[in-house]
Amino acid sequence: MYKAYNKKLLKNFDYGLLITALLISILSLIVILSASHTLKTGSYQKVMIQLFAILAGLVMIIIINLFDYNIFQKFSTVIYIVNILLLLSVLVIGKTSNGAQSWIHIGPVFIQPSEFSKIALILTLGQKFNNMGEIRYFKELIVPLIHVAIPFIIVMLQPDLGTALVFLAIFLGMLFISGVKLRIFVSLIMSGLMLLPFAYKILKPYQRNRLLSFVNPKLDPLGSGYHVTQSKIAVGSGMFWGKGLFNGSQTQLYYLPEAWTDFIFSVIGEELGFIGASFLLILYAILLYKSWKIAVMAKDRFGYLVATGIISMLAFHILENIGMAIGIMPVTGIPLPFMSYGGSSMLANMIGLGLLLNIGMRRQKINF
Repeated sequence: MYKAYNKKLLKNFDYGLLITALLISILSLIVILSASHTLKTGSYQKVMIQLFAILAGLVMIIIINLFDYNIFQKFSTVIYIVNILLLLSVLVIGKTSNGAQSWIHIGPVFIQPSEFSKIALILTLGQKFNNMGEIRYFKELIVPLIHVAIPFIIVMLQPDLGTALVFLAIFLGMLFISGVKLRIFVSLIMSGLMLLPFAYKILKPYQRNRLLSFVNPKLDPLGSGYHVTQSKIAVGSGMFWGKGLFNGSQTQLYYLPEAWTDFIFSVIGEELGFIGASFLLILYAILLYKSWKIAVMAKDRFGYLVATGIISMLAFHILENIGMAIGIMPVTGIPLPFMSYGGSSMLANMIGLGLLLNIGMRRQKINF
């Protein structure tokens, strides 16, 4: 039986990690307001939705930390089945946005199940790897590969390449620290690389164009290469100090597409300059460092695996999102953690943060 919350656990609570995430979230409110304040629909609505997601996330953090994280192992099968059913429901009743059928419309609220699917995958994959122990033979990877392949395929059918790539990042990150033999890990990577030509053929035309525009943005400057071109102009024009909030020409004149979501880092680069971008990167470095400290100090293997999965998710999001904003990564449409506008993304990140804090809080044996 899992012991519930006890006040003695607060001694190990990582307030620094929580404050770092909240600082990024508060910055997101300011930048979203700047990026969308001239919209006819009103930016205050976006800010309020983002604020509500932050507050709901804080409530979720409190709830998650009331119980030992090992309780999720007990309900691993249920979590996985519910996750798959939610992803399948998107294909039936989902709404399309930016080329992907990823949203479920419930009254006035839009929910993106694939965001929460990342957390579900981390928890269930952690349980799988925890029960497996050291992986010595390639055939032992069949079960975890199928475990990841099912949600991966469903998300690709939406189609949502960005989330599918996050699934792979989570899987590889957790696999690497699970005790897998290096030769097995390298063989898996090589097998994946050999499948890339096939994977390219099954992509949608607009996804192929994005990849080609990543190699050469001038190939279609007014189409698939437009986002990257405008983003690089925005980041570069901010120079050292930036143009100031509400003063970025690329942002305020809407040359920069999806400024408050996918390309929010470009807004920071233009309006807050090198100083603002560096400040955000420092916050992310602190966030990942503190998360890694929690992982290596986890009281058990399951906690170590789950923490590593969350770190892999956050790190890939940060690398890919900022990378596409400055033109060194292809455009996939995944949000910047705790920054990009989106209630589902913010709430999912907060749940991940809650799990990290839970693992860190229970890193030592407590005498009750």
